[in-house]
Amino acid sequence: MKKTIVSMMVLGMTLTGVSGVYAGTNLQKITAYLNHNIGIQVNGSTYTPTDGKGNKLAPITYKDTTYLPVRAVADALKVPVSYDAASHQVNIGSNSSITLSKVTYSSTQVAAIRKEFAKFKSFETAYAPQLMAKGDAYQKAGASDDSVYLIFKHMRVGISPRDYSNGYTSKPVKLSNGIQAKWYTPDKTPMLGFKLNDRYVTISSEDHILSQAQIEQVAAS
Repeated sequence: MKKTIVSMMVLGMTLTGVSGVYAGTNLQKITAYLNHNIGIQVNGSTYTPTDGKGNKLAPITYKDTTYLPVRAVADALKVPVSYDAASHQVNIGSNSSITLSKVTYSSTQVAAIRKEFAKFKSFETAYAPQLMAKGDAYQKAGASDDSVYLIFKHMRVGISPRDYSNGYTSKPVKLSNGIQAKWYTPDKTPMLGFKLNDRYVTISSEDHILSQAQIEQVAAS
């Protein structure tokens, strides 16, 4: 069933975070309709697809065929999806490899990360991801009142003694390494949170480039 649904989604693909990449390619102008009468259920539960910024998406009807937003539905089904801008190709499922690469920190970056963690009593041990999604890049570290955050090009990692998901509706998920985590959305950016030893880690993609499947793979690593 999952493969069938995903195959149907390919017919009408709507990808978030790739606006402008179709310039200069073969485009055909059509007249279609946003179909607000169609409801969607995923595994028996009502599902409303949204784009990377939390805006609701409606199915599109064109010549008696209904098209669904591929990234939104793929995330709901926990199916990896990625877009190769160079080849203009959408990759769905296990063949759309979620490749992780090693994060290389310079001595200056390591010192900066340790400095931020050192501000917290009984919380001085520095934590930092060793792997990231391929194509991402570490940029800087910072701190708030009760957490340290590491900023990547497409990812933000927060480490805190506090569970920031409290008070928000969350969706539990088991990572590939068996760790229990949960998705919650305090604003328009979904966040994945999980406990690691004596602290809580929160991972998100504020520019909405990384899919939930990619973020879960990074978390599991």
